[in-house]
Amino acid sequence: MTDFISAKQPVVLRVLGALSVALLLLAGCANTSPPPGVSPVSPFDVNRYQGRWYELARLDHSFERGMTDVSATYTPRSDGSIRVINRGFDTANDRWQAVTGKALFTGSPAVASLKVSFFGPFYGGYHVAAIDPDYRWALVVGPNTSYCWILAREKHLGASEMKRIVARAQALGVDTASLVWVTHDRVDPTE
Repeated sequence: MTDFISAKQPVVLRVLGALSVALLLLAGCANTSPPPGVSPVSPFDVNRYQGRWYELARLDHSFERGMTDVSATYTPRSDGSIRVINRGFDTANDRWQAVTGKALFTGSPAVASLKVSFFGPFYGGYHVAAIDPDYRWALVVGPNTSYCWILAREKHLGASEMKRIVARAQALGVDTASLVWVTHDRVDPTE
C-alpha cells in the first residue's frame, strides 16, 4: 500500500501545483478595483441606472466576440445586489443568447464601482467612469482599461455625442482605435 501511495505522490504534487497556478491566474483576473486614473461616478443612483442599456461600442473579448444587437438589463434586488441580463445575437450560430449574472457594490451604493459575476464565485470589476446627467449614456470600464463599453438607452447616439464619449474613454487610457462598434439591426424577441 505504501508503495502505491509513494508512486502516485509525484502525480498528486503535479496536479496540486497546476491547481495552484490556475487559482493564482484566476485571482489575477478577479480584480474588482477600478483601474488607476479612473474615478467611478459619484453620486450614483442605481434606480436611475436600472433597466435596459444598449451596447454601442466595446473592446473585443472572447465572451462577446461576434455578437451584435447586445443589450444589458439591470434590476436592483431587495438584498442590495443587482440582477444583470446580457443578451445579444450570436452571428456564428445564428441565434439569440442570454446570460444572467449578479452585481454587487464594492463599497457605497452611491459610488458606481461594482463587481459582476456570470460564473459562480468569480467576479470582475465594473466601473461607471462617466454618465450622462440624464442617464442616457454610460462609459464603463472593467478592472483595467482593456475592458470598455459605451452603453446608451437608445440604439444610437448622435455623432458629436459619441465623439465626446470616445474622447473621455481615450483620456482614461482606453485604446479607442480598437473599439468594436455594435450594430443593432435585429429586433430582440424580448422587446
